[in-house]
Amino acid sequence: MDQPIGIAVIGAGYWGPNLVRNAQATPGLKLRYLCDLDTEKARRVLGDYSTVRVSGSLDDVLSDPAVDAVAIATPAATHLPVALAALRAGKHVLVEKPLAAGYAAGLELVEEAEARGLTLMLDHTFVYTPTVQHLRHLVRTGEIGTVQYLDSVRVNLGLVQPDVDVFWDLAPHDLSIFDAILPDGVVVRRVSAHGSDPIGAGRACVGHLTLELSDGVLAHVHVNWLSPTKIRTMIVGGSRRTVVWDDLNVVQRISVHDRGADVIDGDEERTQAIISYRRGDTVAPALPEREALRGVMSEFVSAITEKRAPLTDGWSGLRVLAILEATSASLAAGGEFVTVRDVGRPAELEEAVA
Repeated sequence: MDQPIGIAVIGAGYWGPNLVRNAQATPGLKLRYLCDLDTEKARRVLGDYSTVRVSGSLDDVLSDPAVDAVAIATPAATHLPVALAALRAGKHVLVEKPLAAGYAAGLELVEEAEARGLTLMLDHTFVYTPTVQHLRHLVRTGEIGTVQYLDSVRVNLGLVQPDVDVFWDLAPHDLSIFDAILPDGVVVRRVSAHGSDPIGAGRACVGHLTLELSDGVLAHVHVNWLSPTKIRTMIVGGSRRTVVWDDLNVVQRISVHDRGADVIDGDEERTQAIISYRRGDTVAPALPEREALRGVMSEFVSAITEKRAPLTDGWSGLRVLAILEATSASLAAGGEFVTVRDVGRPAELEEAVA
């Protein structure tokens, strides 16, 4: 595309201003509109000297041929109608997590985008941090060996959401990271969820999620709205090395440890395995500091211009939704393991892509 991609941001609430700022700073994008029912709020976001247009009408924005794409930052319950209208108007779509309020709605969006040859991308922001990009490299190139376990903690004294529990609010970050870094073909098969509501909010505020992967590996996610201390850590254990990510440590976000345990083959008369412990070096890679949302916008531009699927495409969003729905079912069943639905492309879409 010779001309910049005209984009409209839909929603001027909590996340909308961040999308506005990064859209304006991303080469290849031209911010045309900020659309919100509260037009005064939208004007305050843009400031007095902005040339970006403000609109309270989604229909007006979508009917403007100068708009090639939209970035949606509205409540999850509105993602289906807003994104569907944009796709049917021929616009590429970047949507805030989760893709939709449920799997069926998410699948409708994915199928619509594929049928029209349009880009549908999830704003799984953490996936585009330099840290996760490096972690993806370490895992998928085999530098840490075979993945043996994953353990993630995401807790803080956060906003208790009025419409979703802590799993649906916080776990999508960790689930999308797992989806991005794990080798192709490794997916979540079953989940077991336990949650509690100690403050009587009417929904789980503290949650522990166990995920069984298709290769037999176990992963764990702890999410919590009630912790007075903010913690964002992830450990990815490999057969050769273990990676520790502390997102709040700006000096050393990631460290790679050549430490672990190996089983030594003994003679046949031994009834107990011999464990050997490695105590090698710890390396802290020097990674750039840049805003992840800028990476999201750049990937959106590249996917549209190169006519390829973005890293966090609609199918990745569907995989996260499938896990979340299984999580809710497990929570309702007292923590029983629940099978996650298989997220595969419908046959007619497979043929179209081929």
